[in-house]
Amino acid sequence: MATKRVYITHYILFGVLAVTLVVLAIGCLLIGTTEIPLRNVWDTIIGRPMDVGTETIILKMRLPKVLVAIAAGAALAASGLQMQTLFRNPLAGPYVLGINSGASLGVALFTLAMPMMGLTTASWLMTFGTTGMAWIGSAAILMLVMWLSRKIRNINTILIIGMMLGSAISAIVGILQYMGTEESLKAFIVWTMGSLGTVTMEQLQLLIPIVIVGLGLAIVAIKPLDMLLLGENYARTMGLNIGRSRLIVFLSTTLLAGTITAFCGPIGFIGLAIPHLARMTFRTANHRVLMPATILWGAVAMLLCSLMCDIVARSGVVLPVNTITSLLGVPIIIYVVIRNRNRQ
Repeated sequence: MATKRVYITHYILFGVLAVTLVVLAIGCLLIGTTEIPLRNVWDTIIGRPMDVGTETIILKMRLPKVLVAIAAGAALAASGLQMQTLFRNPLAGPYVLGINSGASLGVALFTLAMPMMGLTTASWLMTFGTTGMAWIGSAAILMLVMWLSRKIRNINTILIIGMMLGSAISAIVGILQYMGTEESLKAFIVWTMGSLGTVTMEQLQLLIPIVIVGLGLAIVAIKPLDMLLLGENYARTMGLNIGRSRLIVFLSTTLLAGTITAFCGPIGFIGLAIPHLARMTFRTANHRVLMPATILWGAVAMLLCSLMCDIVARSGVVLPVNTITSLLGVPIIIYVVIRNRNRQ
């Protein structure tokens, strides 16, 4: 009877999150510097003829931003959950393997190092190059971490190495920033602030499939993650292939966090805070429930951040999405730290 009550509660929570997701998505389509009635938004989406201005705002600006917010929230939250379970560390996030640092190095080499060498590119190539170099940087770190994971059995050692790699790369990026030109430095700083509105519909055709593959791998990893909750030694005695499971999780995390970082810049606290929010609301450690709950919560949280940015933008002030995610994420992390300390 108690189990049935838990299932009903989970179904209700999933329903509430799904409805909230739809409401926030509609709100993001309606609210902005220009108000557009709901009927006009609906007519534009279903293809009825509208004026060029309305179609441009909805189809080329707001709709891509909504889709990017959903994809980014789901991807970062899912990768954060995988890292916290794999490392058995509540403060682990999607960037603990140095993925964020690798992406930053790639972008720094493109935006800071190239101008110092006297190399210039067309604006369209700059946009493509920033995204491509960020992804290449993330992938390079993944390959290094996967190679190390085959040599090192202790997962905490891999965590420490990932953090040290991140620190070393940050030092290199700092040197490039110090030596960069004013224009290139500004471009790099803008990228580090994160943005959901710079991704076009054409870029979405690449971003969405990669995120879907990454989430698919995260779903495949659900059973191994449940077994790893009790430690690698227990999982190994139960017949789990630790090396293959690590590979799946690392690959999923890089596809998810690396791709979002490449297209949107580094977005903080979503991957760190949302898995805890999912655990607190659904009150379970079962990844069959926790993974879809985290994905939904991530999409809802990112849409909320995007909507808050749009509301503030109506007053003429444009805020980076990172400022909102930090304001929402920090209280959750502080609560988790205090709760874990009280349990000790």
